[in-house]
Amino acid sequence: MAEAQPQGTGGRSAQLAHTGLRHGWTTGACATAASTAAYTALLTGDFPDPVTITLPKGQTPAFALAKEELADGGRRAMAAVVKDAGDDPDVTHGALIRATVRELPAGSGVVFRAGPGVGTVTRPGLPLDVGEPAINPVPRQLITGHLAEVAARHGGRGDAEVEISVDHGEEIARSTWNPRLGILGGLSILGTTGIVVPYSCSAWIDSIRRGVDVARAAGRRHVAGCTGSTSEKVAVALHHLPDDALLDMGDFAGAVLKYVRRHPVDRLTICGGFAKLSKLAAGHLDLHSARSQVDKGFLAELARRGGADEALSSAVADANTGLAALQLCAAAGVPLGDLVALTARDEALSVLRGAPVTVDVICIDRAGLVVGRSEARGPGA
Repeated sequence: MAEAQPQGTGGRSAQLAHTGLRHGWTTGACATAASTAAYTALLTGDFPDPVTITLPKGQTPAFALAKEELADGGRRAMAAVVKDAGDDPDVTHGALIRATVRELPAGSGVVFRAGPGVGTVTRPGLPLDVGEPAINPVPRQLITGHLAEVAARHGGRGDAEVEISVDHGEEIARSTWNPRLGILGGLSILGTTGIVVPYSCSAWIDSIRRGVDVARAAGRRHVAGCTGSTSEKVAVALHHLPDDALLDMGDFAGAVLKYVRRHPVDRLTICGGFAKLSKLAAGHLDLHSARSQVDKGFLAELARRGGADEALSSAVADANTGLAALQLCAAAGVPLGDLVALTARDEALSVLRGAPVTVDVICIDRAGLVVGRSEARGPGA
């Protein structure tokens, strides 16, 4: 359905290739493809099939259309694609993702709507305001950018209403964390790179080990274990690390620490989302949402250590998400991000059991902003 992800010779790209697993495409990439096809048909009367989009890292996958419809005298267009998650056991694999596009008056911009099967945000603490469709910021940017390109090619304005829907999405969402997070009515449209990286535990852990081996063979004395592409960019920006010093840790913090314990490097940076690294701080070595959750009670205790009063501590304990807890503390001047980073660093050092490795931890938010850092520390320091 789409061209393969480019593979590199070292670091993250080589690590991904080593798993031998097939990549897939996020709900955000599928929604972008469907929206692009629908808007093209709205302006030209014809649906491009397959429809090609450009992802944030420059990949240009092409998606076949599963359904298409031009209605209301050409004033409404709908296109749909089937999500292919590759070899990842994603609950949305095979879901039909639809985009229905209507033109809006000049100056309206792109307005997003949640159609059937797409959730609505009902609680604070997520990267979207309460009442907004659960279409995350990067997919919104991708869709808006592609509509602007279509408008430029075909004489449109780029002002459009985009309704995203997912067949049976409300049913599928019961198998996700959405209801608990206050995203009601269906699924979220997600993705920061557009690519679904398949996580077979054994294959991924083996690829982490090979990544450490490659870094050591290349003489790298400083490596970074990152939870995803955004944290990888932050680690590179802060520490100027080469590609073959980067480990795509994903959720497997324990795999990195245990292998580096046996095969040491001088320095290990752990970089990831605040919520994920709060799990490491609490003693979890597998950060996947199915196997560990953010402990708001633990965050409340850290906040107390940072000077939070009982009212703030209670609010942190009752927060909807880790991000909401972080925002509450930031508003009160309590450095919860730094406290999580420091505690996660100390937990990592305990797993390393005195191996000659210096560790620092960087916590980021969803936008890639650093919200917490620890000093580097090694055994005996």
